[in-house]
Amino acid sequence: MYSSSPADAPLVREPLHAPVAHLVRGGVIEGIHYGSVVVLGTGGDVELQLGDIEVAFYPRSALKPVQAVAMVRAGLPLEGDLLSLAAASHSGEERHLAGTRRILELARLTEADLRNIPDLPFDPVVRDAWIREGRMPGRLAQNCSGKHAAMLYTCRLNGWSLHDYLDPGHPLQKAVAEVVEELTGQRVAQVTVDGCGAPLFSVSLHGLARAAARITAAPPGTPEAKVADAMREHAEMASGSGRDVAALMRAVPGLLAKDGFEGVQVAALPDGRAVAVKIADGADRARIPVAAAAVARAGVEPGLLTEFAGEPLLGGGVPVGRVHPVRALDPLAAPTGA
Repeated sequence: MYSSSPADAPLVREPLHAPVAHLVRGGVIEGIHYGSVVVLGTGGDVELQLGDIEVAFYPRSALKPVQAVAMVRAGLPLEGDLLSLAAASHSGEERHLAGTRRILELARLTEADLRNIPDLPFDPVVRDAWIREGRMPGRLAQNCSGKHAAMLYTCRLNGWSLHDYLDPGHPLQKAVAEVVEELTGQRVAQVTVDGCGAPLFSVSLHGLARAAARITAAPPGTPEAKVADAMREHAEMASGSGRDVAALMRAVPGLLAKDGFEGVQVAALPDGRAVAVKIADGADRARIPVAAAAVARAGVEPGLLTEFAGEPLLGGGVPVGRVHPVRALDPLAAPTGA
């Protein structure tokens, strides 16, 4: 069961990752992806673990639902698509840019108040269109702009300073850190700066899974439930058209899923079952097949997850192999039917 008080911070050391997926071409293992995987049951017990689930690591954007919960607790009144955008790693589509503008307008602010880095859209098709049109990198287009706009709105509502909202010592970031420790069930091991400029908190993979479970299993009307509902109901706002994480939420009723750079994925169900994945080398091609296998190992019907087997490896333009999760993640090894 979950404890109400945070445990000690995870150790900062070299992770003891294990094989989690094989790159198979023509029946031969051509490569091995190492990483770590944890599957939690409804009571929070570890039902499966591979690799090192207790070492300190950075969840990257997979921590955004927790950050969004902290903002809602601090008075952020967003709902629906805009609350989903506040927890998003979005693709930079026009709906994402328009939503971020709406949040800024509610805060009586503009793009100039954002402190995330200017960037081109994350989605390659959208990005190519921007380049063809001669559009330059911008803060709205950067995939974390919804989160940053929501942070500014939260600061405005609380009377907190705006120019330094990314400082780890700012009241907003202190509030986020407290919620990170509460939901993960452990002290933060280290704080650094994420790619977008926001503080990034180091916890364990086990702690990340606990946080996701607590968010999805929270009672209706709580900040946790509001964030989970918004992300599930507006999955494309939390990611983008054609993104695998949105497709995963659509495929499994009630599933909350969030990806993060460097091969991180977390997913959880309303009954508290949760999985978290870290691919050691950050390879995105292994992230979703391993995560889908872990979700099936948690008891979700494997037939709901067939589209997440990973992109085929091509030889001469035809499929000759793919990434296969290791045998320990075989969904046939676990009860199914949920």
